[in-house]
Amino acid sequence: MKKPVEFKNHQREIFHFRLRLVVSMIFVLALLALLILRLLYLQGIRHSYYQTLAESNRISVVPIVPNRGLILDRNGVELARNYSGYTLEINLNKVKNLEATIDELSSVIEIAPRDRKRFKKLVAESHNFETLVIRSKLTDEEIARFAAQQYRFPGVEINARLFRDYPMSDKAAHLVGYIGRINETDLDQLEADDTLANYRGSDYMGKTGLEKSYESELHGTTGMEQVEVDSAGRAVRMLSRTPPVSGNTIVLSIDAKLQEIAEEAFGDYRGALVAIDPNNGEVLAFISKPGYDPSLFIDGIDSDSWDELNNSPDHPLNNRALRGQYPSGSTIKPFMALAGLNYNIRTPTHTISDPGFYTLSGSSHRYRDWKKDGHGTVDLFKSIVVSCDTYYYGLAVELGIDNIFEFLSRFGFGKKTGIDLEGEASGLLPSQEWKLKRFKQKWFTGDTVSVGIGQGYSLVTPMQLAYATATLANNGVAHTPHLVKEIRSAQAKDNRVIANQPLADLKINPEHLDLVKRAMAAVTQPGGTAVAASAGAEYHIAGKTGTAQVVGMKQGEKYDASKISERNRDHAWFIAFAPAEQPKIALVVLAENGGHGGGTAAPIARKVFDYYLLGKVPKPLVTADVKEEPEHD
Repeated sequence: MKKPVEFKNHQREIFHFRLRLVVSMIFVLALLALLILRLLYLQGIRHSYYQTLAESNRISVVPIVPNRGLILDRNGVELARNYSGYTLEINLNKVKNLEATIDELSSVIEIAPRDRKRFKKLVAESHNFETLVIRSKLTDEEIARFAAQQYRFPGVEINARLFRDYPMSDKAAHLVGYIGRINETDLDQLEADDTLANYRGSDYMGKTGLEKSYESELHGTTGMEQVEVDSAGRAVRMLSRTPPVSGNTIVLSIDAKLQEIAEEAFGDYRGALVAIDPNNGEVLAFISKPGYDPSLFIDGIDSDSWDELNNSPDHPLNNRALRGQYPSGSTIKPFMALAGLNYNIRTPTHTISDPGFYTLSGSSHRYRDWKKDGHGTVDLFKSIVVSCDTYYYGLAVELGIDNIFEFLSRFGFGKKTGIDLEGEASGLLPSQEWKLKRFKQKWFTGDTVSVGIGQGYSLVTPMQLAYATATLANNGVAHTPHLVKEIRSAQAKDNRVIANQPLADLKINPEHLDLVKRAMAAVTQPGGTAVAASAGAEYHIAGKTGTAQVVGMKQGEKYDASKISERNRDHAWFIAFAPAEQPKIALVVLAENGGHGGGTAAPIARKVFDYYLLGKVPKPLVTADVKEEPEHD
């Protein structure tokens, strides 16, 4: 049987086709409408927004880092300066295998193990997108070698940069300080100070010394360039430019030659020296010895150098002049003498009999004088000249710690001097309140005895003692010590001279000051404890020696330096001013473990005086029979 023939329904097929066609057209029109709506949204409503984005992609804003200001001494000698050079730099974001790249680079340009260690430290402290220096100060030959093979090293390039240089190296390191790479802590501080925008593009800022204290003056103002770039990020043309403003130059009161002479005068001794013009507070020399090479820190110090500095028994990173705290020894005696006169505890004619020791009432303990048999009959003038301990033991007890605290505070003991360097220590001027707070104990009279000769709880910094000596030399008129004499604008429009204003007139009786100053002048004459310092001098020196204990001695035990390790020997002090009649310079010298102030510290001061007052470096000093006071209780 045959299957019936089926006929197609053409009308129905045409209908379905037309239906599908209409649906497709509606769908296409809907998509087209959406596209038109989106186009209207982007080109109309969001036009301004996307135009700004496009413009920002087209225009690149590039910061221009300003030249850092110079640091000059009072005569124009450069203590911190800039010079141009070339660096080999790696962009961390563009280098896939950092170690392999460095290994390959080392076959073209020498990269020492020290460079690798420093770079590794920088990488650990940096963000992945940063460009870091792996080698600096490239030679012309190294630049040419790398240029010929640069195609092998994507992400590695040579750039011209300004470098910071410190011509005096370790001789002014603690004074000038150094710059270093900006870290996270610095960024937080810049943001807190609302100055972060001015550091766009900057890699370095001051870390210590004057470089840090005067960072706002030295850094300058960052400039900007607007550059049109193509799709590949290549510069096409410059649209606008705001030039940077170089940092200001700061001119110091420091005399670089005096600084150098003072440094060399120390020889192998560790210690500190601060010299001040007592008439205006200008600091003429500022020594902390030993020093260090500040250039080591600029690009990040390598671990070997850091370990060597940080673990050295000489502690070269310690700013002894500003932060070192030591017993003052007998250098405190002129100020104690003034206190005795001020409170009418002593008169110029009052005398004591010195048997070689002092015994506190009701006690059998003997506080020994440095001279075993004593000094016989002693008045105030002689007490300073021969540095009689017995005289000052008794004076301290009669004054009492409250009067000692009040009077010595006037001369700046126990507080910061206000010098324009960060990180100053305040020393320690003990009081009843301090001891009760620190040890939960009351103050005993025996505590006061040791304070009278600058031992016990008392601690001073060389900066403090220099300030006090300058104030005494200036007849009780105190000036805040300062290092910066003038700030010169990079545009020579706003030069500022630092005014020298007296901080305070202590209103000390002129007759008392004259007596103490005459006694200090006699210290450097025959019979005094610093006679060697003035041998053959063409001017008069007024001074006071001191010896500060490092290790205490047992009752009745005699001090013998030859039986004590070098670092446990006494510190040697000398405070002085010259010319004695009209002082132009006052200073303090500390020679750590130097023994006697008259034999070690005073000759250093003499060389400084000879240069500053006479313009010459003295010949080796004549050896003299030095009488000195090892104040051992």
